[in-house]
Amino acid sequence: MEISLSNKVAVITGGSSGIGEAIAESFALSGATVILVSRKSEKLRAAAQKINNKAGAEKASWIAANVSDPAGLQHVVAQCKGEFGFVDILVNGAAANPYFGSTVNLELSAMRKILEVNLEAVQMWTSEFWSNFWSRGQRPASSINIASIGGMIVGEGIGFYNVSKAGVIHLTRQLANELAPDVRVNSISPGLVKTEFARALWEKWGEQLAESLPLKRIGEPKDISGAALFLASDLSGWITGTNLVVDGGALVRGLSFS
Repeated sequence: MEISLSNKVAVITGGSSGIGEAIAESFALSGATVILVSRKSEKLRAAAQKINNKAGAEKASWIAANVSDPAGLQHVVAQCKGEFGFVDILVNGAAANPYFGSTVNLELSAMRKILEVNLEAVQMWTSEFWSNFWSRGQRPASSINIASIGGMIVGEGIGFYNVSKAGVIHLTRQLANELAPDVRVNSISPGLVKTEFARALWEKWGEQLAESLPLKRIGEPKDISGAALFLASDLSGWITGTNLVVDGGALVRGLSFS
C-alpha cells in the first residue's frame, strides 16, 4: 500500500541533515510540501535542493531559525501562514547535546542548552502551531516528536540528554491528551542511527552494538523516516500518545549506547 501525503504541508525542525532531512525527503516523495527549519542557511539550501531534485518538483523550501528562539518560531509561523495558510504536520526533530560525560558534573549552561532545544522547544513549537493552525479544528493534524531510546534507559556519557528525551516521551503523552481530537501527537524513539549528530557514538560503539542487536546493524536515517511517514499519514489515524521504538531490537536485549 502506497502512503500518500498529497496536499499536506509539513514543517520539520532539524530538517537540514540526518533524521530530519530523511523525514523531509520521505514526506516530499509521498506528495507533501515540506518546510525545513534549522539554523544554517547553507545546509538548508543544499538539503532542500537535494529533495527537490529527487522529487522532480519544488516540494521543499526552507527557513533559517533557531528552534529555541521565540522570534525564530514566530517568523516560521508567519511565513507558513502567508504562503500556505495551514500546516498539517509538525516534526520536532531538532536536538542538541553539547556535553559528553558524567551527569553529576554537568554545568548549568550545558543543562539549559539541552533542555531548551530538546524539550522546551517541543512544547513551544507545538503550542504555537496549536494556537495558529490547529485549535479551530479545520482538519486533522499530526505532531511527531523525535525522542530516543535513551529516554527509556541509562547510558554512559549522555545521561542528561537521555533525561531530556524522557521528558519528550512524557510530554508527547500529555500533549496527545490535551490536543485530542484535533491533533494526534506521537513520538519516535530511535536507537543508534548513523548521523553526523551521533557520530561520536557510532564511531565508538557502532560495530560492537551492531553485533549485539537482533537485526545486526545500527540504524540509518531512512529507518526513522519510514516510521515518521506512517505516523504522519491517515494509516495511523487511530494512533495518538504512542512512543514508537525504532531501534533494531536494542531494547529487547536491554542494550544501550555504551
